[in-house]
Amino acid sequence: MKQGTGISASLAAILSSLATVACCLPLGFAGALGVGAASAFFTRFRPWLLGFSVVLLGLGFWQQHRARECAVRRRVVGTVLLWAAVVVVLGMILFPQQIAGFIADRFYETRK
Repeated sequence: MKQGTGISASLAAILSSLATVACCLPLGFAGALGVGAASAFFTRFRPWLLGFSVVLLGLGFWQQHRARECAVRRRVVGTVLLWAAVVVVLGMILFPQQIAGFIADRFYETRK
């Protein structure tokens, strides 16, 4: 069986943590109803999604550790992506409002 390098777990952790701020992204009037429903869903499950992100990060680090034990060559991309996922998930846990505001400001400025 081929051992993973943690890339899939890293990407899933990033997507799961970004889903927690889906309510704050300005997607236009046409998508407002759908975003409102998604916001209610994601807000309700925010602690679970962040917990799932942490579990996926643990899985990614475990996969990298197992790959090293099995003499599978680690890819730099996998390591960089795993640590980027750690930064994103920690940011979402520690500073959710600031990150949501930053993302909303960036999208709003480009649409002016």
